[in-house]
Amino acid sequence: MKTFFGNRFGSNSGKIVAMDRFDSGRSLSPIRQVEAYWTALLTGDGVPKRAQIDPRGLENILEYTFILERIAPGLARFRLAGSHLNNLAGMEVRGMPLTAFFEPSARGQVSDVLEQVFARPAVAELGLASSGRLGRTQLQARMILLPLKSDLGDISRVLGVMISDGVIGATPRRFTIPDSMVRTVSDVQLPQQPKQQISTGFAEKQEEFKRPGSHLRLVASRDD
Repeated sequence: MKTFFGNRFGSNSGKIVAMDRFDSGRSLSPIRQVEAYWTALLTGDGVPKRAQIDPRGLENILEYTFILERIAPGLARFRLAGSHLNNLAGMEVRGMPLTAFFEPSARGQVSDVLEQVFARPAVAELGLASSGRLGRTQLQARMILLPLKSDLGDISRVLGVMISDGVIGATPRRFTIPDSMVRTVSDVQLPQQPKQQISTGFAEKQEEFKRPGSHLRLVASRDD
């Protein structure tokens, strides 16, 4: 069954878009999986902590997964990024700002979305498009941004997934945002079952991210 969301902000307000599948029919299961995982960690105290995110719970989608760190209002950089994001950029993206994946015309919108994710806090889902020019084919992608608390308790981290549909071709690929949806965390339904206790977190210092087969890589900067 298809799920439809209305655009909640920007110039495309009121547009209804199908967000469960790409045009080719490829499933958005990594988006839905990370959303369900994050939602299961919600409590009455608000958004989960970054340290609660256990890579074992996302093992089959690590190549699409990333962690962002807020470094200024409306600006965040990659602390961890899966191999799919590196392939889209044509380079290692850790340490780069999220806006590096977007056309200059879309970067203001990205900043606005990020600020809503951190400040409200909110969950954002973006429909992305990369035009077919300069030897590139048209490319669709989707991204979800889920707020997290740092170890200090401030909402300054994001758990996200980005997945594209189509031939990547020449890189770097940069995107516009044809459709988008933002929901406040208070609007997200809390799980009915008690959440599972998790003993280890998704900390950048953990050695398991260096094990063979892992798609995520460490970021050199220190997570305060």
